[in-house]
Amino acid sequence: MRTRLLLASAAVLVGCHSRSRTDVVPTGAGSPPASGTDVLRLMHDRYDGHWYGTLTFTQATEIRLRGDSVVHQTWYEAAKLPGFLRIDRLAKDGRNVIIFRGDSTYVRSEGGPFAAHNHRNELMTLGFDVYRQPVERSATILREEGYDLATLGEATWRGRPVWVVGAATGDTAGRPARRQFWVDKARLVYVRSLGPGLRDSTQTADIVFDAYEPLAGGWIAKEVIVSEGGTVLQREVYSDVKANVPLGDELFDPAQIARADAR
Repeated sequence: MRTRLLLASAAVLVGCHSRSRTDVVPTGAGSPPASGTDVLRLMHDRYDGHWYGTLTFTQATEIRLRGDSVVHQTWYEAAKLPGFLRIDRLAKDGRNVIIFRGDSTYVRSEGGPFAAHNHRNELMTLGFDVYRQPVERSATILREEGYDLATLGEATWRGRPVWVVGAATGDTAGRPARRQFWVDKARLVYVRSLGPGLRDSTQTADIVFDAYEPLAGGWIAKEVIVSEGGTVLQREVYSDVKANVPLGDELFDPAQIARADAR
């Protein structure tokens, strides 16, 4: 279950695009960050009041199973920031639904009842909620998820300098790698995560966001790749992306969904 939810959570993504007004660090931006909390504050303050509040998209999903076979699925996703994400997937006997609501996750398989789990979507925090909730709320969530916000390093990713939260400079590898997330220094968007494997905790899980484009005052990455030990476990490609569309709270309420489907 945890593997499935972590893979599903990788659907949450943000990104960037070259030659945009947010692609350059403003002159006089202040002292460099000294901690992961400082990085979160830079991310929040850069887009505060500008980042979109809702998002919908269609996801083409390729999943590599344990037997090395590959399945292809279509997921329909909706997000309301901060804290709400819904994933719908059509199944043989009904609709499969995963709902992330704050610190809880609700899962329905094959049209059955919802099952509740004490699990949050940390990628929702890093990719979206950080821009639309208090910095300390984001910092608390990430500490609880095992990130060492007191440790801050630097690295280069795809030719661009990044902040590495959770690992010191030069200490980003290892097997498994320490839990860490990478943030593009100039664009102040989350671009990568490393940590213990999702299927094999002795391996390193590597989540990468790619194909970045600007969107409604923020950014969206249209591709995400989840790897473990160098093997791609899941690849996602996003289309029909829309921001700031009306989304009611009932879309993220398992009780209301169940009642509506029973009619």
